[in-house]
Amino acid sequence: MNIQQLEYIVALDDHRHFVDAAESCHITQPTLTMQVRKLEEEIGVQIFNRGKKPIEPTQAGEEIIIRARQILREISDLRNYVSTEQKSIEGEFRLGIIPTLAPYLIPRFLPQFVEENPKTHLRIEEIESEQLLKALHNDRIDIGLMVTPAEEKQIREIPLFYEPFLFYAPYDHPFMHNELIEDKLLDPAKVLVLTEGHCFRNQTLDICGKNNQNNNAFGFFYESGSIEALKSMVRKGIGYTLVPELSVEPMTDKPFVRRFTEPEPVREVSIVAHQNFTRQLLIDRLKDAVQNNLPENIKKTKSVKKIKWR
Repeated sequence: MNIQQLEYIVALDDHRHFVDAAESCHITQPTLTMQVRKLEEEIGVQIFNRGKKPIEPTQAGEEIIIRARQILREISDLRNYVSTEQKSIEGEFRLGIIPTLAPYLIPRFLPQFVEENPKTHLRIEEIESEQLLKALHNDRIDIGLMVTPAEEKQIREIPLFYEPFLFYAPYDHPFMHNELIEDKLLDPAKVLVLTEGHCFRNQTLDICGKNNQNNNAFGFFYESGSIEALKSMVRKGIGYTLVPELSVEPMTDKPFVRRFTEPEPVREVSIVAHQNFTRQLLIDRLKDAVQNNLPENIKKTKSVKKIKWR
C-alpha cells in the first residue's frame, strides 16, 4: 500500500469512471486499473463493484475510501507544515562553531545577519569538530560551522569557502627569505600545534608530512587551544606554526606570514546540518551573510589543495 494507490481510489470514487479517474491522475487507464486491483489483492478486500454502471464502492470500500481521504488530508497538512517551516526562521536556533573559526568568522558575518533577520536569535556555542557532529546527531544544536568534509551520511554539508593555511614564523627565520613556502620543507618537530581534538591540528601535521608529533626540537612540550597563543610564541622566536588566513591581522602579523606555493593548502569551511533539519531559509540566510563578508582574496578562485582533517 502506498500514497499513490490511496490517491487513485479517491480519484476513482470522485469520477466513478476508470478513464476519467486516470486522466485526473495523469496516468493511463491500464495503470490505474492495475494499481487499484493490486491494492485490493494486498488488503484482501474488494473496494469497487465493477458490475455497476457507473462503478461504485462496495460497503467495505466506502470505509476504506473515507480513511484514505483522511490520510491524504493529513499528508497534505504535513507537507504544508514543512513548507511553512522551511520559509520561517523566527525564533531561537542553536549554532555550533569550531574554536579555530569562531573568533575570526563570527565578527564578520554576525552584524549583517542580525540586522537582516531581527526575529531570528542565534545561541552560539564554540565546540570542537567531533563534538559538534555528535551534537547535531543528538539534536543539541541545530546547525554548525566547521571544516569539512566530515563524510557522515546523515549530515548535510553546504560549502562556504576555502581558507588558505599560511606559514607563520619569526621574521628572521631562514624560510622567510622566500616569497613562497614549499610545504615539503617543513619539519613537524619544529612546528607548534594545537591540542588534540582540534581539526586544525590534524591538518597542520598532514601538511607537514606527519600524522602525529612524537618528538619536538624545543626542549619542552607545549600545545595550546588557541591560535593566538601559538602566534605569540612564534613572535618570541620559538619555532613556527601554520595559521588560517582569517586569523591574520595585516598590521601586526604581516612580517611573520608567508603564503605556500600553489596549489595552496586550504581548509573547506561549511555549514553543516542534520538531514532532518527543515529550515532551509536559515541555511540560505547564514550562507549569504558569511559569503558577503569574506575578504576578497578568499573569494577569488585559485589553485588549491583541500586538506582533510579525518
